[in-house]
Amino acid sequence: MKFSLIICTYMRPASLLSLLSSVKLQTLYPNEILIIDGSTNLDSEQIIKENDFENLKYYQVNDNNRGLTKQRNYGVDLVGALIDVVCFLDDDIILTNTYFEELIATYKTCPDAIAVGGYISNEVQWKKIPNSNQPNNNEFCKDGWYRNEPSRFILRKRLGLLTTNEPGFMPKFSHGRSVSFFPPSNRVYETELFMGGVASYKIQVFKNLKFSSYFEGYGLYEDADFCLRLSKFGKLYVNTLAKCKHYHNESGRPNKFLYGKMVVRNGWYVWRVKYPNPSINERFKWNATSFLLTIIRFTNTFSSDKKMEAFTESLGRIVGWFTLIYNKPKVE
Repeated sequence: MKFSLIICTYMRPASLLSLLSSVKLQTLYPNEILIIDGSTNLDSEQIIKENDFENLKYYQVNDNNRGLTKQRNYGVDLVGALIDVVCFLDDDIILTNTYFEELIATYKTCPDAIAVGGYISNEVQWKKIPNSNQPNNNEFCKDGWYRNEPSRFILRKRLGLLTTNEPGFMPKFSHGRSVSFFPPSNRVYETELFMGGVASYKIQVFKNLKFSSYFEGYGLYEDADFCLRLSKFGKLYVNTLAKCKHYHNESGRPNKFLYGKMVVRNGWYVWRVKYPNPSINERFKWNATSFLLTIIRFTNTFSSDKKMEAFTESLGRIVGWFTLIYNKPKVE
């Protein structure tokens, strides 16, 4: 299968170079690489000129096409005519050498797949369950592996606000478990949500769908929106053999107040993409969980090293929550 790699970047030349260096070492190399640069300077372009990467094409976009979803749509329109699969990577990802080999192979082992996500291996510490020791209630277990259960999930369980859905499937009140709750088991898992920064899609899906224009700039949860709409057309999977690492470059991210607003408003938006008419009980659970998570984040004002970031994000969440009363997002 011929595949294209699209990298949407913004003001991160060093991270972009590190990613491209890991792409260069792949056992299966992309048939084309499209760099869609929204930077307001020429630093990333200079990095590309100073280094040789096979099959690479560079595009710097103007203000009208700047922003994650806009840049992704821009890139899709440039994909070659013979391409079968379009892959996306965030610019602060580093790949293992067999990432693309494993990712693309999933379309053969799972012929009903219309999209496959990669697996970020450095954000959660998993351990194998020993035969003589069963994990306790403060640990999450799956397929012979366990990880620490985040404190917010422990509290939600005590308050009856924790989902029983499998990871990657949104419950009716949203606030589910992400694909980070899939263990490094070397298995392929079916899902309806995965991370847009380590994603791939069959080229045919873009005949029916584009990344939503609702998500501007940083585009928090734009990947969830696209996956939820896409899941109506076919099967989505995550292959835990397609491993990579995510290094969370802070450059180009919004301030914490705006981020907090996006957490709530964009979270509400993707919930209604999946469930446009939730019941009263489901509305209560969504709001109760959002309130609880805001309180937990606010307590970080006193307990974390980044007190001001915790405070401003909490304030942003509160403001975003109240704006839903009189200015709900219009779901496409």
